[in-house]
Amino acid sequence: MGMVRAVATRLRGSLSAAIGDVAFGMEDGAVSIAGLVFGVAASTNDRSIVLLAGAAGAVAGAVSMMAGTYLDVQSERHRADALVEVVREGVAADPGVTSDRVARRLLGPGSSDQEVALLARALARNPDALVDYVAAVEMGVVGRSPASPWTHAVWMFVADLLAASVPVVPFVLFDIGTARIVSLVITGALMALLGVARGLIGHVNIWWTAVQTMAIAGAAALAGVAIGRLVGG
Repeated sequence: MGMVRAVATRLRGSLSAAIGDVAFGMEDGAVSIAGLVFGVAASTNDRSIVLLAGAAGAVAGAVSMMAGTYLDVQSERHRADALVEVVREGVAADPGVTSDRVARRLLGPGSSDQEVALLARALARNPDALVDYVAAVEMGVVGRSPASPWTHAVWMFVADLLAASVPVVPFVLFDIGTARIVSLVITGALMALLGVARGLIGHVNIWWTAVQTMAIAGAAALAGVAIGRLVGG
């Protein structure tokens, strides 16, 4: 029981760290594959062709997004580490100048030289805190996510593939005519939910984000249908 609880805690922690990737992955998967599926479904009555296109697109898209997320998170970490190292070397080379500059910034205009000197000495005695402050405020290096690049990448893959399967599954269960309608309805519902989730995560109006997300998916679907009609004749 304790092991199950520990695994559940780790999963919740990794999901929390990668929640942005999950939201983006689900939106990308649903939008891109909806456009593909509706475009193919508009040009053929062969359900197997729609399934093949949708399944291949979903897997390829999810793998691509996973790889892109891994490289992005890894590159951002390398960049942050390099900037922190530059700051650390600067502080080590002349801690007095750095601590004095930071002290004057923290105390603000009108502070006395005695106050600045007192705070500067305190900062100089704690070089790690000084490095963290300079890196965050002056270099823009925020604290890194506790999750590894692989954690972000795997959550992106799962979210993208799960959402991408939504427009495809109806073509497994129903005839081509019914599947088109069901796929459209459930994909629209998914996009509305994703829009609400975006609003909740970003603390903005959920109605606006829901309409915006559905509009993006609708534009992708219409583009796919237009291409399907054009190519399919």
